[in-house]
Amino acid sequence: MKILLFGKNGQVGWELQRSLAPLGELVALDRHSTELCGDLANLAGISATVRQLRPDVIVNAAAYTAVDKAEGDAELARTVNALAPGALAETAQGIGAWLVHYSSDYVFDGSGTSAWKETDTPAPLSVYGRSKLEGEGLVAGRCARHLVFRSSWVYAARGENFAKTILRLAAERDRFDVVDDQVGAPTGAELVADVTAHALRRVLQERPAEGLRYAGLYHLAAGGEVSRHAYARFVVAQAQCLGIPLKANVANIAPASSAAFRALATRPCNSRLDSTKLKSAFGLNLPVWQPGVERMLNELLMTVPQT
Repeated sequence: MKILLFGKNGQVGWELQRSLAPLGELVALDRHSTELCGDLANLAGISATVRQLRPDVIVNAAAYTAVDKAEGDAELARTVNALAPGALAETAQGIGAWLVHYSSDYVFDGSGTSAWKETDTPAPLSVYGRSKLEGEGLVAGRCARHLVFRSSWVYAARGENFAKTILRLAAERDRFDVVDDQVGAPTGAELVADVTAHALRRVLQERPAEGLRYAGLYHLAAGGEVSRHAYARFVVAQAQCLGIPLKANVANIAPASSAAFRALATRPCNSRLDSTKLKSAFGLNLPVWQPGVERMLNELLMTVPQT
């Protein structure tokens, strides 16, 4: 079996290189790849790559993720997050391949306090959210053999994420504010990658017609919930336990409203995702968010030279 991975150097893509390798021959690309096109801004190029390799599975972990920047760069965000997945889906359908694609809690408007289900109506608040929602629709509409995983607050020791921003702020400032009206579940890239591999293994073990019963949209988030403010305090507390010198302590991280930050893109306040469908379909248990964050911080901070 041959697997083609786009976005190999992103947080999820990096972990997918590990989790997918045991399933078959893995070809991993990013936008800088030269022999084959891995740049999702090049629709003709990525379609040609798929036709040339004729993989059994395509996994698209590439995305335009600069949420605020997307407000002024809507065309590129739409190309990468919507039109490119659509092109991959059309080409995958033509060769009979499975397509795995990743989406976001940002497809919802963040209202209420209940965890969002796959059947809830999306209403994105930002260019980024709209581009991800359009990508979902194009994938589902053009490729019968598809798995779309919506996740939230993804982190890893590699790449940029909220936890790393908090550590930087705590090292630079005596005190700072963090929004306390956004709630979700930090979800490790490692968990996303491992669930992806498990789901693909289950799908590919089935006869082709029977495997189609797994096709569809799934929410994939760690268990539990936390506000951004409480998450920031957790990160700083863990860093202090590891002996990392910081200017700010937990008591000096103050809560603030989203409105106080005046970000270019509006974030959903309620990013809770209900993963019941995923757990039931694939027989999985999704752990609570805290152990994964602790593990990431240990990996990240214990490799940082102390001054």
